[in-house]
Amino acid sequence: MGKQEKIVSMFNDIAGTYDVANRVMSMGIDKTWRNKACNLAFSFYGKNKIEKIIDVACGTGDMLTTWQKVADKNAIEIQNRVGVDPSVGMMDVARVKLPSVEFIEAGAELLPFDSEVADIISISYGIRNVVKRQEAFHEFARTLKKDGLLVILEFTKNEKNSPLDYLTDFYLNKILPTVGGIISKNKEAYTYLPTSIDEFLTQDNLCLELKEAGLEPIYVKGFSMNISTLFIARKV
Repeated sequence: MGKQEKIVSMFNDIAGTYDVANRVMSMGIDKTWRNKACNLAFSFYGKNKIEKIIDVACGTGDMLTTWQKVADKNAIEIQNRVGVDPSVGMMDVARVKLPSVEFIEAGAELLPFDSEVADIISISYGIRNVVKRQEAFHEFARTLKKDGLLVILEFTKNEKNSPLDYLTDFYLNKILPTVGGIISKNKEAYTYLPTSIDEFLTQDNLCLELKEAGLEPIYVKGFSMNISTLFIARKV
């Protein structure tokens, strides 16, 4: 089994407890991050009617739910929301929560869409788990309309420049695996999380990869002691 297949299998295993674990470990702050991302994206895009939003690595559907809630508050019409994920287990949970949304089993590096069909593509806490990341960025650029937006929420590599960075590192490496393991009964999955963050890119390096794919970062900001970073990039 290859690395990508192992990651997908891991998410299938924890799908049933994923939402509860997320809420407990983030203390609900992840909802604030998602709301911020969607509000800013709509503001930057500047349209009241959006044909298609594709949420990649959609998991159990949290970001798809947020897109609709924020759109409703801002009087924005979304004609079509689509969730894409290679984990069938995660999407099975999402389908129960969002029966009106279309879900497609696929990886980020090979999206099953024509070129230039999406107004917005989002991927929240998923790009870190994509083995062929650069191929995925090129796929996002291909699928987006001109001037369309890519919205990424992700845990980026901590460069440990301040005491707060070390506190964040302690939480991710010591507390999170224990709490996640108790809730999911799969400590290995939540040990993988801090390891994958530590092996991931810094904010600057991720921006360089986006630019190489024809996606120009227009907004980059860390939240909550830089635990989470929001990237918004425009297809040029």
